[in-house]
Amino acid sequence: MIVLFRRLIVCVALAGGLAGPLPSYAKNGPIVDAPAGQLQGQTEGTLNVFKGILYALPPVGPARWKPPAPMPRWSGIRSAVQYGAACVQLTSLPVSIYTDDDSIAPSEDCLSLNIWAPRNAHNTPVMMWIHGGALWGGRSSEAIYDGTKLASRGIIVVSINYRVGILGWLAHPELSAESPQGISGNYGLLDQIEALRWVKANIASFGGDPSSVTIAGESAGGLSVMYLMASPSARGLFAKAIAESAYMVSTPELKQSKFGESAAEENGAALAAKLHAPNIAALRAMDAATLTLQAAINKFSPFGTIDGIILPRQLVDVFDRGEQAQVPLLAGFNSGEIRSLRVLAPPAPPSASEYEQTIRARYGDLADAYLRLYPSTDMPESILAATRDDIYGWTAQRLAAKQAALGLPSFLYFFDHGYPAEDEANLHGFHGSELPFVFGTADRAPAHWPKIPDTSVETALSDVMVGYWSSFVQTARPVAAGAAKWSPYGSTASYMTFTDAPHAADHLLPEAYALHEQVVCRRRAAGNIPWNWNNGLVSPPLPPKTAQCQ
Repeated sequence: MIVLFRRLIVCVALAGGLAGPLPSYAKNGPIVDAPAGQLQGQTEGTLNVFKGILYALPPVGPARWKPPAPMPRWSGIRSAVQYGAACVQLTSLPVSIYTDDDSIAPSEDCLSLNIWAPRNAHNTPVMMWIHGGALWGGRSSEAIYDGTKLASRGIIVVSINYRVGILGWLAHPELSAESPQGISGNYGLLDQIEALRWVKANIASFGGDPSSVTIAGESAGGLSVMYLMASPSARGLFAKAIAESAYMVSTPELKQSKFGESAAEENGAALAAKLHAPNIAALRAMDAATLTLQAAINKFSPFGTIDGIILPRQLVDVFDRGEQAQVPLLAGFNSGEIRSLRVLAPPAPPSASEYEQTIRARYGDLADAYLRLYPSTDMPESILAATRDDIYGWTAQRLAAKQAALGLPSFLYFFDHGYPAEDEANLHGFHGSELPFVFGTADRAPAHWPKIPDTSVETALSDVMVGYWSSFVQTARPVAAGAAKWSPYGSTASYMTFTDAPHAADHLLPEAYALHEQVVCRRRAAGNIPWNWNNGLVSPPLPPKTAQCQ
């Protein structure tokens, strides 16, 4: 991927272990006898909570860069009252609004999940949350992801860890040769699929309905939701999907260079050479933390791999062909996505005339449309809006449109809420800012997050968002008592805007969506240009219109 995204790892780390002997304070907690084994959790108000449940064997030693191996049933009662370790990731990153202190050291033995379930749960719908973190970091134990408020609305919340960075996403010719399918990469995605299999096999013991599982995630978690929707290996393991601030970017293919991306195996082999590792055995012998750091220093970019099996083709092609999971969808993005991700935005040129000249040189016959949407009169804001629309806005609307075209319930949102500390920091509607409202965790945001005031406005907004999200998990329809009706995307392109309260509307930024759809179509037709963060002032010259891009 391009240099801009490689640098993202130092700006975004929206980042838990083995269930052990029962501590004395947990001995009166609820005990569940699941197919996986007996677990003892804690009762918290009206919920039973279980943490740190291992869903797969540790992917260490010879199992590093192998598909996850299911946990065999254990004997005795295991404690499930503490989060497991986060998967190995970069730990010395610059402080940002996303920095969240965690005393649990990362580990390769990290494939765990957590469950919040109503005490009276029976055939209760389930939401499985996939954390963000650019596929470089993140963890299910972040306080902002606490499932208490959502589960209190009558659903079961599951959150998972999965392998990240080089340990989760490395493709390499030798790894492909080891595989019976002749493929490599996508280990983090395979972890997510294994977690879904665990949920399907075990969640009924916690009162859940294995036939009513919603996958949900934000940022890299939203990307993961699209990967799961595109993967035949995940088919039948979930019934609904929620994608917050996802990005449908071009993805490296396993064995061939395409769309301006080197082959994933080629990238892996080149990285191994930089690390002076003559073979996979040498890479497996390296300390996990050192390996992760050196991979980042040498510009490794964790992404899925188009291998023809786990990910059969580019996401845009899967959704164009209607080959994705045919499930109801809720998707959206935030008004200020790039305000906290400025590394993704190209710098403004010295003058408005230079801005216009650059856009005309790069967008050709589409330049007039581009400049109407993103004028030179306010270059900083135009650059932020263009980058947002190209990456997150286009993706969310495309997801909603493609699911609606299949006749499925499809719901689009636009999060445009701001509050004093956020607006004073020029972060209105920043990337991830909806999360405390969706989870009802405004009082548990990271230490450097703009402080969310304890006001009736914030409380009410969070209450309705918890309601919309939990009801979608339950019924495939987002409904909140006393709040605006959220209509399906459908033929009117309906959506919900969240400002201080929800407001229903139609046709969200239609000209922006049409422009970026045309840009991506032309790049796909050319076959040698990626569609990711190379937009606006740093866009390569746009190919001419073809018959397939009308």
